Formats: sequence, C-alpha cells, structure tokens
Amino acid sequence: MIDFPLIVGSFLVAIVVGLTGMGGGALMTPMMMLFFNVPPLAAVSSDLVASAVMKPVGSFVHLRHGTVNLRLVWWLCAGSVPTAFCGVFLARAWAVGDGVKYALGVALLLAVAGLAAKTLMGDRGGTAGANEIRVRPIPTVLVGMVGGLIVGVSSVGSGSLIIVALMALYPALKANQLVGTDLVQAVPLVVSAALGHLLFGDFQFDLTVSLLIGSIPGVYLGARISSRAPGGLIRAMLAIVLLASALKLLNVDNMITLAALAVATVVIVVGWRLRVRAAARASRGSADLSRAR
Repeated sequence: MIDFPLIVGSFLVAIVVGLTGMGGGALMTPMMMLFFNVPPLAAVSSDLVASAVMKPVGSFVHLRHGTVNLRLVWWLCAGSVPTAFCGVFLARAWAVGDGVKYALGVALLLAVAGLAAKTLMGDRGGTAGANEIRVRPIPTVLVGMVGGLIVGVSSVGSGSLIIVALMALYPALKANQLVGTDLVQAVPLVVSAALGHLLFGDFQFDLTVSLLIGSIPGVYLGARISSRAPGGLIRAMLAIVLLASALKLLNVDNMITLAALAVATVVIVVGWRLRVRAAARASRGSADLSRAR
C-alpha cells in the first residue's frame, strides 16, 4: 500500500541528498523510525534498497557535468563494497534489541561532527579538475572500509561520513566535485549493502516503493542544483536535523535535546554571519587591490 506522507518526506530528503551528497540514510532511516514507526532493521533494509535505485539518478547528473573523480570512486569501492555486505550480519545480530537504533544514533552524531567541520571550513574553493587529483590508495581504501561497514549496519555514512573524509584527504577538490564523486562511489556501496539486506535483512516492498516514488524526482532536482551551486547553508541546517534525530534515537531527555538544538542553532547562525562578513571583507580587499594596480 502506497504511503503518501512517506512519499512527501522521501522527496524532501532526496532533494537534500542530491544537493549536498549527504543525508540519505542519516535522514531517511530516522524519519521512517521516528515518524512512521517502522522497525529499525526494516527501515535500514528498505532505505538501502531504495538508495540503490536513487543514487544512480544523482550520479548520472554529475557524471554528465564532469564533476566525478573515477579513480577515487574505484579505490573507495575496493574498501567499501565487501565491508558493506558484512555490515548486514552485524545489523541482523544487533536487531534482537535496540542495537541498530543506538548504532544509528552514534553514526548520526559522527555525521553531525563531520558536517560541523565542513561548515566551519566553508565551501570549497579548489580549482583542480575532478580528475587532476593525486589519489592516495591506502587511506582511500581504509575510508571506504570504515564507511562501508557503517553503511551496512545503519544505512548512514555513504554521504555524511565519507564525504567529510574525502574533504580531509583531498582538499583540492571543489564542493561539486566532492558531491559528485561521493554520489558515484555510493552506488556500488549501497548496492552491496542492499543485496545483503535483501538476503538477510527485513526488506519491505511497499515501504520501498513509497520511498522510491518520492526520492527519485527529489534527488534529480537536488543534483541538478548541486552540479552548479552547492549549498553550504543547507549543510548547516542539515546538521541540526541530524542532531535532533541522533538525540531522539539515543533516548536523550527532551529538555536536553531542545537545549542542544538551541545551542547548535545559535552557533550555526553566528558562524554563518561571521563567514558572510569575512567573505564581504575579502571581496572588498580584492576590489581595493585591483584598483591600486
């Protein structure tokens, strides 16, 4: 049976995925668990199967615009594909209790930390082409292995965590190149994890169909925007949503949750204003220098 509220929710989440390369499992899975009362393992399984269909849509847009480093994609997948499949067995073992729920909460906190670091560093200003980066195989494979394991267990990390690791390893990549490379590497990663969940998880066909109806047009729309102009402010707001989801999944008291969200909002607003002012000063300085010449 088609769930129309879930279709709307998945459409909105998918726009964020296409726009930032983040937030698929980090938003979709908690949304299903918190607002639609879907069991944890079923939420992870259905989200990964839906992502296996959704991710190629955004990837195609970035491949067409040349914002993908295919060598990075290869080394990431060498580590992530096998560990993502193995992560399904851990998810199944933990699903007896609330293990998947708590693992997801911890993964979301890691994603928030990564997003905070990325937001503080600002949008990327690299000038190197997507395929002009010198690839570091061993660190890249290790990032893929860790990311794949987390994705297999919780469905979180194919964007939220791996894209932050890529940012640290390859600072010359521009924002749209990070998003494009991450989306493409996530395709075989989530396919591997989805296959494991189809075989050993708790895949629900009706649930996945509703996710796909909303997410496919959403991720296409977000990717079209992202390929031209990535949204730093959206990443900052995404961090607030992820923080709320993480604290809720970890059963943190409501008052503590509200206080944490209030502090995070203030920090983001202040940080954003400081960045805007710094950018304005830099722009004025460049203009003055040009006139002096």
